[in-house]
Amino acid sequence: MLITGAGRGIGKRLAIGLAKQGCRIGLLGRSFGELDSTRFEIEDNHGVSAVFNADVRDYLQVEQAATEMSRTLGPIDALIANAGVLGSIGPFAESSPNAWLDVLNTNVIGVMNSCRAVLPGMIHRRSGKILVISGQGAANPRPDFAAYAASKAAIGMFVESLAEEVRDANVQVNSMHPGEAYTSMTDEILDAADLISQTELDHARQARMNGGIAPEKQTQLAHFLISDRSNHLTGKLIHIQDDLRKLEHDNCRLDAFTIRRHVK
Repeated sequence: MLITGAGRGIGKRLAIGLAKQGCRIGLLGRSFGELDSTRFEIEDNHGVSAVFNADVRDYLQVEQAATEMSRTLGPIDALIANAGVLGSIGPFAESSPNAWLDVLNTNVIGVMNSCRAVLPGMIHRRSGKILVISGQGAANPRPDFAAYAASKAAIGMFVESLAEEVRDANVQVNSMHPGEAYTSMTDEILDAADLISQTELDHARQARMNGGIAPEKQTQLAHFLISDRSNHLTGKLIHIQDDLRKLEHDNCRLDAFTIRRHVK
């Protein structure tokens, strides 16, 4: 399994948690030091992982990392596309175009690059799982985070469209909203306290205080979505608070659990 943005935050949580469950993890990111820290934690728990230094914004780097991982750990049977940035925080009318571009290049193009690098092998083997980590703004407005929300909504539709393309190749593509958790993004929000709503500030403070969603719960949902137990689900946006038992045993309507969140 290949996880992008595995050096910190949600990516690191999932890498460590999934390694404990026996997954062999390829750790991809820009910071070798952070990736190595994740690798050490995995090895301390007797897991197997390897570090691949690459920038998801550069397709050739991602493709080379995927090729190297296939040689090192075997064929990539699952991808968790987690790498992402918040970008500009505050009123859009006062934001920098360069900041929007970085958000779109990382959160959208980075996901596309990662999927493109692993899909040919999955299609050839007629088996594979792709899980894209979503975020607040994918299905609802998020004032003061317009570029970030737009990037997550774009990825939601990309997931739905790609899932239909590769459905007959037995490759499932879904996205997962991991819920609020204390990460470096939380600190970025807190540092921008004067530029955001009280609601956003309260959520960030709460996440810092209690840690947010438990890593074990995030790992449980991610593991389900990359396992054979979820073969009946594709093109879905699954929230951490969704009923896992219902998801596992029910065939959802085509329009259910999409970025439009029709679940009735």
